Amino acid sequence: MAIKKAPPTLTKPWVDVTSIKASLTRARELHSENAKRISEMNVRVAKRREELEATLYDLTPSQRSQVVGRALGGLRADLKRSSLDARTTRLREIDALRRSVEDAGTHYNSSIQMLMRDSLGSERRSRLIQQLEHAGKVELASLAALAVSTKDRELGAVLASQVGRMPHSERPFSPHELADRLVGDDYRAVQAAIMEVSELAQRAVLDDRAFEAGRASAEGNIGIALRARDRAALNAPEIRDDNEEN
Repeated sequence: MAIKKAPPTLTKPWVDVTSIKASLTRARELHSENAKRISEMNVRVAKRREELEATLYDLTPSQRSQVVGRALGGLRADLKRSSLDARTTRLREIDALRRSVEDAGTHYNSSIQMLMRDSLGSERRSRLIQQLEHAGKVELASLAALAVSTKDRELGAVLASQVGRMPHSERPFSPHELADRLVGDDYRAVQAAIMEVSELAQRAVLDDRAFEAGRASAEGNIGIALRARDRAALNAPEIRDDNEEN
């Protein structure tokens, strides 16, 4: 699994799936805006370099390099100073989004965790618990197949809970496999969203550092590439608009 699992905790804030999706959308906007503004400033510097190079052809290479260096240094300093507040605001906001979704990750550690929470407190689930209290292995296995084929999460949650209390050797099916078949796509979508927000925040920081330094750096790029590879390996869909996880 690509994302490190957080240990159980009673202090992490609850964030629903809809909010995680909104955080991802906002993180994408902030990263895009940050990259666009930095690109615009770099274009200004490059254009100014071209202008200077075209007018200083009569100087020696050494003299031309000194003049161009001083002029571009002054321009870059002005750009950094005038854009500092806006860049800082964007970086702080995207980092806040990163911290929020990463903290919320403890509530989305597994598909079975999400399944067990999905219909918690429903009257039908309470009735199913009573009806299946003394069900045998064959009946449980048959109902598990029915839950998967009908996408019945309430039934699946009851079955997973009941089978989860049985010794491993006596279980008629894997509760984890059942949960994956019922909510696996939703689980992977949330994991991918959390990972992408973290990637975008890291990319924004690296882009800003490169702009401040006046040159690109390989620092952190390997980590980002590994994150992107792991996220792609999930083959996760986007979070559904009708997701009602709460």
